[in-house]
Amino acid sequence: RIAIARAILKNPPILVLDEATSALDTVTERLVQDALDNLMANRTTFAIAHRLSTIRNADLILVMDHGEIKERGTHAELYAQGGIYRKLCDIQGETA
Repeated sequence: RIAIARAILKNPPILVLDEATSALDTVTERLVQDALDNLMANRTTFAIAHRLSTIRNADLILVMDHGEIKERGTHAELYAQGGIYRKLCDIQGETA
C-alpha cells in the first residue's frame, strides 16, 4: 500500500503494478482499484495480475503461459474467445 501511495505522489508517465491489490480484502481492494483507475488514466501502465478483476478495464490484456504470450485483447474479446483467459474468468467468477 505504501508503494501505491508513493506512485500516486510521484505521478510517473509509466506505471508498473505487480499484484497491486493481492493482499487486500475485497472492500479495500475496490477502494484501491478505484484510485488506481484514476492514476492509470492517460498513462502507460503495466499491471501483472492473477486477480482478473484488477485488469478488466485495461485497453490491452496479454495472457502469458509458460513465458509465452498465448492470447491478447480486451476483456470482452478474450472472454468471447473461450481460451485460457475465459477459463481463468470462470474460475474466479468473472463474467463478460
